[in-house]
Amino acid sequence: MVVTYGCQSHGHHQKFIALLILCFLDCGQGDGKEKREISSPKSKNGQPGGTGHSEWQQLWYSSVDEFQKLTEPLLDNTTETNLTVPLGSTAYLHCRVRNLGERTISWVRRRDWHILTSGMFTYTNDERFTVLHAEGSDDWTLKIKYVQKRDNGTYECQISTGTGIMSSFINVHIVVPEVHIDGPRELHVDMGSIINLLCIIEKSPQPPQYVFWYHNEKMINYDNIRGGIVVNTENGGRSTSRLTIHDVIDTDSGNYTCETANAEQAYVYVFVSEGDTMAAISRRKSTASGIEVMLWFVALPLMVISVR
Repeated sequence: MVVTYGCQSHGHHQKFIALLILCFLDCGQGDGKEKREISSPKSKNGQPGGTGHSEWQQLWYSSVDEFQKLTEPLLDNTTETNLTVPLGSTAYLHCRVRNLGERTISWVRRRDWHILTSGMFTYTNDERFTVLHAEGSDDWTLKIKYVQKRDNGTYECQISTGTGIMSSFINVHIVVPEVHIDGPRELHVDMGSIINLLCIIEKSPQPPQYVFWYHNEKMINYDNIRGGIVVNTENGGRSTSRLTIHDVIDTDSGNYTCETANAEQAYVYVFVSEGDTMAAISRRKSTASGIEVMLWFVALPLMVISVR
């Protein structure tokens, strides 16, 4: 049979085109005897055979299915589905789609079902959201600058097809580093001694870009006027910064703050006292009072005798 022979000798696309041509010829050949038959030979009872026409239908629908499979969008499931982002940094949410054709990629925030982008257009007043796409590439990336706590949640990459909606999801988790100064919130030190403060930064996916120390509102990391100030910072799974101030004087009293990128501040209040000097004054007062009492006990009997 010509149809079967033609299909066997060509690939899927040629098979599909040949069937279209034969269908057109079959429908346009007129009526009655002049009409071309493309079914199989008659069966023994004189009726058309059931195999030829059904084979043609199976061949037809099989070709359509294969054609749709070749042209329908295909989502790349190898992209990351869970994304951890430090507070204040930039998040990149990737969505890769092959055979997109004339269809459009949309990014949707599932928390409020807000369409953030569609194609290359942005549909939000929040300028932190943009879509990145290089012409000819399969990658449609949602970029979120300066991520905030409220950006936590699930984002959907969505494609509308003839059979429904295809989606991939990315869960975004915003990490806020925790900062604290070791020890009590109030610290008492003696004049002439050392202030020793340790700032600890935890739960940060990346080492902090900087750690600044402030005395009241003045940064003292590089204070060469005061002198005697040393800052040592060590980065790791748990980053630390140690502030050491030598030869403490009364003006070193005040609020000390540890500040790092994308985290809340930690602070401690330091009180500087005279220490040993105050103790000596207290001891001198105690001794003088004791002498006065002893003199009173000696003088009182003498006063009694003289009166007599």
